[in-house]
Amino acid sequence: MRQLTPPIEDFLVTDDPFYLPVGDEVELFTHAWQARIPVILKGPTGCGKTRFVSHMARQLDRPLVTVACHEDLTASDLVGRYLIQGDETLWVDGPMTAAVRHGAILYLDEIVEARKDTMVVIHPLTDHRRALTIDKLASVLRAPPEFMLVISYNPGYQSILKEIKQSTRQRFVSLDFTYPPAEIERAVLREEARVDDATARLLVKIGEKIRNLTSRGLEEGVSTRLLIHAARLIKQGSAPVSACEAAFCRTLTDDPDLQASIREVVNDYF
Repeated sequence: MRQLTPPIEDFLVTDDPFYLPVGDEVELFTHAWQARIPVILKGPTGCGKTRFVSHMARQLDRPLVTVACHEDLTASDLVGRYLIQGDETLWVDGPMTAAVRHGAILYLDEIVEARKDTMVVIHPLTDHRRALTIDKLASVLRAPPEFMLVISYNPGYQSILKEIKQSTRQRFVSLDFTYPPAEIERAVLREEARVDDATARLLVKIGEKIRNLTSRGLEEGVSTRLLIHAARLIKQGSAPVSACEAAFCRTLTDDPDLQASIREVVNDYF
């Protein structure tokens, strides 16, 4: 039997993603990595959690293994499995095992979407043991000092059926994320979409107004990511109203009344 581990080159962050700190999150994350403490990132969709992790992996010069969790994700998907190749049996490391072997930052995005058995697997990595038990290989893999576990979730989607238990939460320290202040969000739009400051300023104001519609039934406010999408459409030549229609009205809701409210906001600025 042979064992196959993806090469470390597959997980290197080769560029430095643009990120502007909002508070002390960079310092706290760095200290957590140095102290070997796992971290939870909490915040709404598209507010910069994944970008932040990529930025920190680059800053700390660590490979980054990212897993987008979903309801069909099993412990075996994370740890690894046997495969038959010709007349040979191969053990193929899953992303969690590869991250431990390489001393990488392992990022489990939207952890509440994963099946409950995945929590059992990550627990030994989050305490003094810092170990991954691979039952199928009858072995225990010790995490090197450089390894770090990071998970994220959106508190707005928490429910009785999808929540992180206290027995898991208290193994981590937590960083709260939200939409950045206006001046930072404008800088992000200028950098990511290469639009002028006037356009960035108007889009940020529209975003702030639309976020206020959550009190009127909008499930979630416009994300920084969607603001970037709209700015990029405008940069490519789309009319601002059309870009906002595509990025905001049609994307955020299918409710005709809420769509009309979003259009009113857009028309106030464009």
